[in-house]
Amino acid sequence: MNLVSASNLHKSFGEKRAVDGVSLSIAPGQIYGLVGSDGAGKTTTLRLLVGALKADSGDISICGFDVRKQAEQARACIGYLSQRFSLYEDLTVLENIRFFAEVRGMRRDEWLPRCLEILDFVGLANFKDRRAGQLSGGMKQKLGLASALVTRPRLLLLDEPTTGVDPVTRQDFWQLVIKLVSAPATLNPTPDTRHPSLDTRHPSLDNVAVLLTTPYMDEASRCHRVCFMRGGRMVAEGAPSELRATLDGRVVELRGRPLPLLRQIAAQVEGVEDVRAFGDKLHLRVIASQADPVIQHLWEAIPAGGGSFTEARLVPPTLEDVFISLSENKD
Repeated sequence: MNLVSASNLHKSFGEKRAVDGVSLSIAPGQIYGLVGSDGAGKTTTLRLLVGALKADSGDISICGFDVRKQAEQARACIGYLSQRFSLYEDLTVLENIRFFAEVRGMRRDEWLPRCLEILDFVGLANFKDRRAGQLSGGMKQKLGLASALVTRPRLLLLDEPTTGVDPVTRQDFWQLVIKLVSAPATLNPTPDTRHPSLDTRHPSLDNVAVLLTTPYMDEASRCHRVCFMRGGRMVAEGAPSELRATLDGRVVELRGRPLPLLRQIAAQVEGVEDVRAFGDKLHLRVIASQADPVIQHLWEAIPAGGGSFTEARLVPPTLEDVFISLSENKD
């Protein structure tokens, strides 16, 4: 059974269509990424799934519960980390997690061992008595994740969880997410007889699913499935390898100097659809089967235009290439 099933979701704010016909399903053990520019509808989609917003139309099922009719049961299965996770800075790390645990009805004999277990998992066990206001940005993100995990959710919703943190912290956070969905016997769930919707009698955490939004293509590439959104709509969906395959044979990497001149020359070559700077090189998206003629033309055009030609070759497309291509294609 899919942990998330959403069909034909629509949500408007006045004349603005924030979500327009979104359908998705997420299986246990999957990391599913929503990707798109600001205003694409990613966060609104998450809020519809968690029940913070009511869809104008469409159906949502979380862990088998209809969000419209069984909202409380569905929410009991969800851990949610928003873009602006609110910490109580005067409380300690442990007290913050305790607050979220008790709000969800956990008794002391339940929340204390669970909180200590979670803190060990996210690497904050040695900081349990430190005030949250004294934590670094990365540690605050880990505390947010710990608070979302304290009730043993089947589904974890993360809204741009690593925005604004350094690359090392992003890597650490992602290692936790990957460990969460794949590592056997980690944070072993136990039966909850008082809350049937939280009863997760499984030998490992392979029954957990993660749905996240991210602006980073390197993070999207770590997901099992990715959905690109634009204007509230899904414009492409699939495994990262499937999405990259749509541009196979169509991305040429160009090296030389000066880069602005090379970009200007390449943009005028027949068969080139788009030119983008990727660090100290250019990525050219070319029409299918036109890579060889384009490369041959560049060998002649760049020196003739006053530039220095180093290399031009076909390269495997990245998700960023796919994202740029999809962002440009207008309906």
